[in-house]
Amino acid sequence: MAEVTSTPLRVAFVGLGRVYDLNALAYRGRDDVHVVALVDPSESRRRERTLDWPAAETFPSIAALRESNLTVDAVELLTPVSEHEGTALECLAAGWHVNLQKPLANDLASARRIMNAQRASGRTVRVMENYLFYEPLRQLRQTILSGEIGEVSGFHMKMVASGRGGWEVPGDTYERQFRQSRLGRGPLLFDDGWHKLSVALWLFGPVVEVRAWLGTTELVEGVSVDAPTTVVWEHANGVRGVLEITVAVDMYLRSDYYTNDERFEVTGRRGFARVNRCTARGIQQPSLEVYRDGVTRSYHALDDDWASSFRLSGQHWIEWLASSQGPLWWDLAESVEVLRFALSAYQSDALGGVGVNPATLVI
Repeated sequence: MAEVTSTPLRVAFVGLGRVYDLNALAYRGRDDVHVVALVDPSESRRRERTLDWPAAETFPSIAALRESNLTVDAVELLTPVSEHEGTALECLAAGWHVNLQKPLANDLASARRIMNAQRASGRTVRVMENYLFYEPLRQLRQTILSGEIGEVSGFHMKMVASGRGGWEVPGDTYERQFRQSRLGRGPLLFDDGWHKLSVALWLFGPVVEVRAWLGTTELVEGVSVDAPTTVVWEHANGVRGVLEITVAVDMYLRSDYYTNDERFEVTGRRGFARVNRCTARGIQQPSLEVYRDGVTRSYHALDDDWASSFRLSGQHWIEWLASSQGPLWWDLAESVEVLRFALSAYQSDALGGVGVNPATLVI
């Protein structure tokens, strides 16, 4: 894709909900970026976010932004996943690059239409994955690649969603998540789990078999989440992984963000490496510990503020647009592999837990 030649980069934020607070971090204090437009159907949100970008113009829709003839180079697209296809196609038709909130789409047919639109436009669509920029996970990856813990024997991820603590989430965000659940795409496996499946592919490469057992827990009458859930898989290199998802409605977790207690552990033939937390602060231990030959090495000085991963991911996107060099993390083809991984879990569960090869899900 062609490099963006305008300086500064002219950016529009489309969708000004809760996750905007994290994505906006990459754009603050930069002379090479101008936020020129804020788009959201909510007038109160537009008014609130103009405090961050007083020079930005505001619009209730992408159509209104396009009609204004305001020049835009790239868009931070933070709409609900059910709207990703329509909003991405609008942005590409306008000639804008797109940094798209995950998940890519609810199904492969929608993903295919986004890919076709990208090719026709000559623009770039990136599906941002901030977990790949979380410093303890990046150090975990370096530990694996260094061979310090030996050949990898297995990989385990655990996520506990608690019901107490964290920041305030707008009611309409929960409404959209519950609508997603009714479409068969639960918030814990498909939305949050997308991050974990991305990390697995980033660490160990392609997956050849997935088996899953999806459960459900009613939070209040008529409202349920997709836990307890267990997903197991095998990578092409022979490494096997497990994702365990649990909900603990009455548990309080300290967090500046969402109340997710997350752990990532890689076991090697000579030792193990474990990331103890990510979004919340459930375990008051160093964010990364590496054990080998009877000695545990603890990392106390890593940047383990989850928000930093959004800042670094956004900066990577800005710098990539200027150079077109290096990986996008993720480009559309890579994001389709994450989607196949997730959809294989749903298919396995529907078939009674049989193994499903993601490659058999044709886009």
